[in-house]
Amino acid sequence: MEANANAASKRCAACKFIRRRCSRECVLAPYFPASDPHRYVCVQRVFGAGNTARLLQQLPVQERGRAADSMAAEAYRRVQDPVYGCAGVINRLQDEIRAAQCELAWTRAQIAMHRAAAHARSSTRTQRQRDDGGGVAGAPMQQKATTDNAAWQLDDFASDLLFP
Repeated sequence: MEANANAASKRCAACKFIRRRCSRECVLAPYFPASDPHRYVCVQRVFGAGNTARLLQQLPVQERGRAADSMAAEAYRRVQDPVYGCAGVINRLQDEIRAAQCELAWTRAQIAMHRAAAHARSSTRTQRQRDDGGGVAGAPMQQKATTDNAAWQLDDFASDLLFP
């Protein structure tokens, strides 16, 4: 009785699902352990037990793990979304990428507009200072203009660091 219970506990998820004995040569055992039966159930629903075993047997041993992982991922997505499967996930991710690219382009355009406005204000101030000629009250005006220019230069420097 103990030997029968021991053999039953060593069965892989595929053999448990099919209700058969799991031999030492079972091609599914390394890739569908008994600890994760849901993985095999999804694969069996989508690909079938015979097709899964046949596919893995035809592959070289070093590629079987990746193939089983790929089949499990595709099967899981197909069970979750029977119409689109993995293609639905890929399309959603591509849409998110496009949306992020549009947002990035819009943000860069806004930055360019603000830089152009800042440059226009700076050149207008410089022109006004040249036109004023720095009269009697020139010293305080000169100091304020220098402070403003330094602030704009600092803003330009910071924005160049953030958005090259």
